[in-house]
Amino acid sequence: MNANPIELQKCLGGLGYPAGKESILEQARENGAGEDILDALGALPDKEYESPAEINKEVAQEE
Repeated sequence: MNANPIELQKCLGGLGYPAGKESILEQARENGAGEDILDALGALPDKEYESPAEINKEVAQEE
């Protein structure tokens, strides 16, 4: 996976925190996320995330 961190943050715009994995994926879809972003978010551990930075950190670890 190779999710661009800037694109990732754009796709998370409007998301309320804390947010679970399903909410994150739903918001990304609503914001028109591409397959690379959706794949990266789909690989996230199923837990609550407190901030966009926490999501970015997890995505970076998955890559």
